[in-house]
Amino acid sequence: QVQPAESGGGVVQAGDSLTLSCSVSGGTFVGDDMVAWYRQAPGKEREVIGTITWDAGSRHYADSMRGRFTNYRNYHENRAWLDLNGLKPWDTAIYYCNIQRSSVVDWGQGAQVTVSS
Repeated sequence: QVQPAESGGGVVQAGDSLTLSCSVSGGTFVGDDMVAWYRQAPGKEREVIGTITWDAGSRHYADSMRGRFTNYRNYHENRAWLDLNGLKPWDTAIYYCNIQRSSVVDWGQGAQVTVSS
């Protein structure tokens, strides 16, 4: 079963940075894929952070996420990344990468990021 596999989460202090990684369990990223990063804070709806197209590497961000977060991909490593900089306590959430393609791909387990003040 093809599924995203997120890693790199952890417990950090406010102001720290983290880099999350996304690979494809049971498969690989392919040309027409779009990788979308989301997060879900406790008691809140899942919200989109940004997207990147696999082939061209074209990136877009939600307005509220622009500035501290950067998503990119390494085509040859077959892996996508999300840099989280200047983390705040309210960034505490489970972070997910979602693979958007013509066939449905399930959500992965996500990566827990906890930011202490």
